[in-house]
Amino acid sequence: MPDKTILVIGTYDTKDDELDYLAGVIRNQGGRVVTMDVSVLGDPSRPTDYSKHDVAEEGGSSIAQAIAARDENHAMQIMANGAALLTARLYAEGRFDGMVVLGGTMGTDLALDVTSALPLGVPKYIVSTVSFSPLIPPERLAADTQMILWAGGLYGLNSVCKASLSQAAGAVLGAARAVVPREAAKPLIGMTSLGKSALKYMVPLKPALEERGFEVAVFHATGMGGRAFESLAGQGAFACVFDFCTQELGNFVNGSNISAGPDRLTNAGRSGTPQLVAPGCYDLVDIVGWQPLPEKWKDHPRHEHNRLLTSIVLNESERRVVAHKHSEQLSTAQGPVAILLPRDGLGEWDREGAELHDKQGLETFLNALRDTLPDNVETHWIDGHINDAVFADTALEIFDAWCAAGLVKSSTPAWNQSGK
Repeated sequence: MPDKTILVIGTYDTKDDELDYLAGVIRNQGGRVVTMDVSVLGDPSRPTDYSKHDVAEEGGSSIAQAIAARDENHAMQIMANGAALLTARLYAEGRFDGMVVLGGTMGTDLALDVTSALPLGVPKYIVSTVSFSPLIPPERLAADTQMILWAGGLYGLNSVCKASLSQAAGAVLGAARAVVPREAAKPLIGMTSLGKSALKYMVPLKPALEERGFEVAVFHATGMGGRAFESLAGQGAFACVFDFCTQELGNFVNGSNISAGPDRLTNAGRSGTPQLVAPGCYDLVDIVGWQPLPEKWKDHPRHEHNRLLTSIVLNESERRVVAHKHSEQLSTAQGPVAILLPRDGLGEWDREGAELHDKQGLETFLNALRDTLPDNVETHWIDGHINDAVFADTALEIFDAWCAAGLVKSSTPAWNQSGK
C-alpha cells in the first residue's frame, strides 16, 4: 500500500534547515513529502515542489507586488491568501493527505488561514513559537487544528527544537495514516448542546433520529464546538440541523473569547440546509473562569460551572440585544427555518425554582424575538421547558413533516460521499 503524503509549508529562505529536518523525519518514517515555500525576499537552498511564485500567483498576485508593498504584514497576507487557495486546490486534487506548517508569528498568521481552508477531518498541524498563546484568536482556529510548540526554534537547529519537529512529523504522518474517513451510509444530523446538567433534549432526540435512519453528531457549544458545527454546515454536510444551543452567539455579541465567531447561526442557512433552532441557554455568557472577572460583569449574577468556565447571567437590556442578533443571523437563510420557543425556559438553571430563574428576563427575550424574527422563520411556541418531553416531541413533529414534504433529504449529501 502506498504511504501517505504530507504537505510541508514554511518560509524556506529563513527556515530551510528546520523544514528539511521536519521533512526528513517524515520520509524516514515511510511517508512522502511535498513542499511549499511561502517566503518573499529570499530563496531556498534547493527548489521546492511549489515555489513562492506559485503561491503568490495562486492568489492573483506576484512576489514583485509583495516586495513593492514595502510592508511585511501586507506581503505576508498576499502569501497567506495564495497559500490557502493553493492548499485547498491541491487537497481537492488528491495531492496530499495531511499538512504541517512551521513558523513564528508571521508563519502562524499564514498557517491559520491555510488550515481554515481545509475541510474538517484533514490532519492539519501548526508548529509555532506561539502555540497556545493568547495572540491566537479562537475564531481563526480551524476546529480540528493541532498545535505543537516549537520550543527553542527561533533560529537554527538544536536538540530542543528537534524534539518538537520530530514529534510534529510523527503526529501528522500518524494522523494521516490513522484518520478514519466518515462513512457515507446515513445522512447526518448536526445538533448543538451543552452538558446534560444544562440541556437534556439530545437524550430522547438522538435515538429517535437514529431510528428514522439518520446519524446524529452532537457538538459542544463552547466555542470550538460551534466552529466545527458551522464549518460542516457551511460545506452542506448536514441533512438538517437541530441547533438548539445558540449561546455562542451571545458570547460573541458580548465580547467573550469563548466564541464560535461572527458567522454563528448563518452557515446552515447559507448552504440551504433545513434548520430547527432554539436559543438554548441564551441568557448566559461564558467567560474564562480562572481569569479575573471583567469589571462589566461584576454586578451580574453568575454561575461558576467549574474552575475553567463561569457563566454570566444577562440583564433584560442585554437579552434584547441577543434576541435581535438571532433574528439578524436567521434572516439570511436560504433554506427552511423553524424556531422553537419554550415559554417555561431555555436551560435547566432557569427553571422556576432554580438558581438562575428570571421570569421577567425570559419574557423580555421571547417578546424581543417575536417582534424581530424575519418572515422566513416559522415560529413554534411551546408550553413547556426546553428540557421537557414536549420540546423534543415538537421538534420531531416538525422534522417528520419536513421529511414528508421532501425538505430533508434522506440520501447522503455529495460532501459526505467524497469525504471532502
